[in-house]
Amino acid sequence: MGGHREADLRHFVNGAPLGGPFAEGSEKAMFAMGCFWGAERVFWKTPGALVTAVGYSGGRVPSPSYERVCTGLTGHAETVLVVYDPSEVSYERLLQVFWENHDPTQGMRQGNDVGTQYRSAVFTFSDQQQQAAKASARAYEEVLSRAGYPLVTTEIAPAGPFWYAEDYHQQYLAKNPGGYCGLGGTGVSCPVGTGLDAAGA
Repeated sequence: MGGHREADLRHFVNGAPLGGPFAEGSEKAMFAMGCFWGAERVFWKTPGALVTAVGYSGGRVPSPSYERVCTGLTGHAETVLVVYDPSEVSYERLLQVFWENHDPTQGMRQGNDVGTQYRSAVFTFSDQQQQAAKASARAYEEVLSRAGYPLVTTEIAPAGPFWYAEDYHQQYLAKNPGGYCGLGGTGVSCPVGTGLDAAGA
């Protein structure tokens, strides 16, 4: 994990330390699906998620600021880090939450939010996560295409540094209940359990 911003921060909703130490046996996942305010809320409401935090990943420069990321010049995506208990929620279930809560066919945008920082991405921490993400992308693309959607544009890549976003972005929609959230899914259900278990989901 990159940066030092998270050192003393606690999750506004559940009080967990944003920068760890995390519970023994927990695992990490990272997802980018447009504006990270709404994306984080989707995951902190998911049973089995222990900690969520927003930040920047998939870019080229260290310690990016929100302002720099918004220029599109750093290459980072607005990303949610999810620390979860695999005995309570599977990685496969987290992938389902990811796919169903945004439109993964829009390229460098999500609705009215346009730019590289709003792209869809799954950043993986293991070969098993990588295989599961690719398998679920194929399965969901098939279902989406039957519903008339174009091809999935989601980037699936090994996780690099995660730079925690500025304090005010963390759990933003819990601190600002009337805040902007442009997140919206396609309304198409993601199939679960079709060949993903073998991939370690």
